[in-house]
Amino acid sequence: MEYQDIAIGLDVGTTKIVAMVGRRNEYNKIEILGIGKSKSVGVHRGVVNNITQTIEAIREAVSEAEHSSGLKIKEVIVGIAGQHIRSLQHNDYITRLDFENVISKKDIQKLIDQVHKLIMQPGEEIIHVLPQEYKVDSQAEIGEPIGMYGSRLEANFHVVVGQISSIRNIGRCVKAAGLNLSGMTLEPLASAEAVLSTEEREAGVALVDIGGGTTDIAIFKDNIIRHTAVIPFGGNVITENIKTDCLIIERQAELLKIKFGSAWPGENKETEIVCIPGLRGRDPKEISLKHLSQIIHLRVCEILEQVNVEIKNYGNEEQKKRLIAGLVMTGGGSQLKHIRPLTEYITGMDVRIGYSNEHIAGGENGIISNPEYATSIGLVIKGLDDKKKYLCTNAEMEHRYHRSDKNSELISTKFYNKNRRLNSEEDQNQKKKKNKTKSFLEIWADKFRQILNDTE
Repeated sequence: MEYQDIAIGLDVGTTKIVAMVGRRNEYNKIEILGIGKSKSVGVHRGVVNNITQTIEAIREAVSEAEHSSGLKIKEVIVGIAGQHIRSLQHNDYITRLDFENVISKKDIQKLIDQVHKLIMQPGEEIIHVLPQEYKVDSQAEIGEPIGMYGSRLEANFHVVVGQISSIRNIGRCVKAAGLNLSGMTLEPLASAEAVLSTEEREAGVALVDIGGGTTDIAIFKDNIIRHTAVIPFGGNVITENIKTDCLIIERQAELLKIKFGSAWPGENKETEIVCIPGLRGRDPKEISLKHLSQIIHLRVCEILEQVNVEIKNYGNEEQKKRLIAGLVMTGGGSQLKHIRPLTEYITGMDVRIGYSNEHIAGGENGIISNPEYATSIGLVIKGLDDKKKYLCTNAEMEHRYHRSDKNSELISTKFYNKNRRLNSEEDQNQKKKKNKTKSFLEIWADKFRQILNDTE
């Protein structure tokens, strides 16, 4: 198997680190060749706070993925999130001097490169520059300007910004683990690749990825990214509250949340009790399921209220910006019981849980398509797409080179006489200049020799 045919996504999360190896089959579906998973102990709310522990966790996940896939992992594409991420809207333009030629990829790249030069706040750098609508001269709302004539190329951009230190710390951990970093991408954009359909992006949809440390949001409309945000708390806040209120250890709190927890407390009766084993011979602890659900309900409502604020900041209340496809939830937190009806109640939008079934090869559905692996699958998809674009670009350049080489004989024949005449005239002019220069040098050399003689 050629290494260029596969991609490895590395999801460095707050609760877990996942390395996933995948490739596309002949039906354009993703085949998962291997997966590795380790507990994340050096990351807090999406930000690395212990370099050594994170490196070890990455090595453990990668080693497991290598063992299950039978491949040696050399490079990875990494997801980035965290409370340091912010986004902004920016408008920019370039003036084309060669407006007699059509707009090309080179012009668009020049415009994007210009946006990358924006001055950010101290300690920040640009992660993504995502074009939205273009404007060519006086014509606005253009989705694809390539091939059009125009002297002024303008565009609205969605710019994603993050802290330099946080971005470089992730890169350092990856390299210290013996891996090459092929790219970084914002985690909600990766999750969107895995769980959203083209129709949803077109109609307008909000993706909400509830992870362990953060809740990531990506909003699409007219198949264009419109808004991104990172809320600095997720499922771990719920676990922490259960642990504090019920006076139990973290592992027990997490198990309670997964097995008995509910985001809707109304279904539990006061008499429903779960018994937790005591520590080192202590008496067991009895916990009311109704009280457990009330704790979870309060924390989930806080997260969803923040999600609602971001959707309103995008402008969902405007008729033109209405998100017709509603909201898609993914990530480990989306598996919480009754979270879907609660989200519908708070946001007033249609809600579905996002699975990756559409992109995964038939025989591999099940645990792999679980929402908690959406980011990892999205990173694999993004890595494969990037390699495909790279190969297509190289093939296009090679094709142009061969086409140019093929036509060179015709071009040289067509302009042979003209070029010969021009070259002849140029040679004569060069000879005249050369003679003038030579005579000047001879004069200067004679004077220099005279000065030396006088000195002696």
